[in-house]
Amino acid sequence: MTLTRTQVRDLMDRHGIRPKRSLGQNFVVEPNTVRRIAELAAVGGGDRVVEIGPGLGSLTLALAEAGAEVLAVEVDEVLASVVAEVAVGAGHGDRVEVLHADATTVDWPALLADRGSDGGCDGVPWTLVANLPYNVSVPLVCDVLDSAPMVGRLVVMVQKEVAERLVAGPGDDAYGLPSVKVAYHGTGRMVGRVPPSVFVPRPNVDSALVEVVRRDAPAVDADPEVLFALVRAGFGQRRKMLRRSLAGLLDEAAIAAAGVDPTARAEQLGLDRWAALAHAVAEGAGG
Repeated sequence: MTLTRTQVRDLMDRHGIRPKRSLGQNFVVEPNTVRRIAELAAVGGGDRVVEIGPGLGSLTLALAEAGAEVLAVEVDEVLASVVAEVAVGAGHGDRVEVLHADATTVDWPALLADRGSDGGCDGVPWTLVANLPYNVSVPLVCDVLDSAPMVGRLVVMVQKEVAERLVAGPGDDAYGLPSVKVAYHGTGRMVGRVPPSVFVPRPNVDSALVEVVRRDAPAVDADPEVLFALVRAGFGQRRKMLRRSLAGLLDEAAIAAAGVDPTARAEQLGLDRWAALAHAVAEGAGG
């Protein structure tokens, strides 16, 4: 069982819920959509799923229906209580834990280790599956990739333009820091499109589904703090040549010595070239 459009409307009316634009609340009201997401996530009995922003519980029910154990993290206190009620009413109360918390400030390693992930006795990895609030989707994905190695896979629904940023490669218009972050930690790909018609309220943009599969180890061995300081500097002035955008971190000679064209721009560099620049900084090259 998943929630239909009528059931979502009834829940909203009964609890006096009005979607909050400030929290990016757009509720999925199409059962086939949430079942499709659960299928793409490929979760089943014994799998652990963390869901961010469950809303009224449509996707939560689809994941629990597939047999997964779901930890649903919801910042809105009213919605958190509704999701718990919906899960119990559907007979999935034993598979769904609802946590009233702000996912942008959660200590992911502590939260998930307490529930028996990498730090626990069984070592079962987590999958993050979520219809992410548009306004915080990029920082949430990057934070989970950076801080929660126990999350081995992410399947997230985001604004289509955000999806393009997450999976873009060098030379693509959407290529930027989030693209490099995903490439560093894993492999990302777009796995589906979602029309505005499946949401209440209906957003003014299309959505897309992105899958990120974490690597066993980062793709390059550069110091991540140095690496991403360079990436932030480069994309912070993306229309400038690297000799200008990286000034203060590396001089033109050091950039060239690392095998990178100083007249190139940030969007032209793949992860390996960014790593070469990071090694140059670590070795004390001029800046």
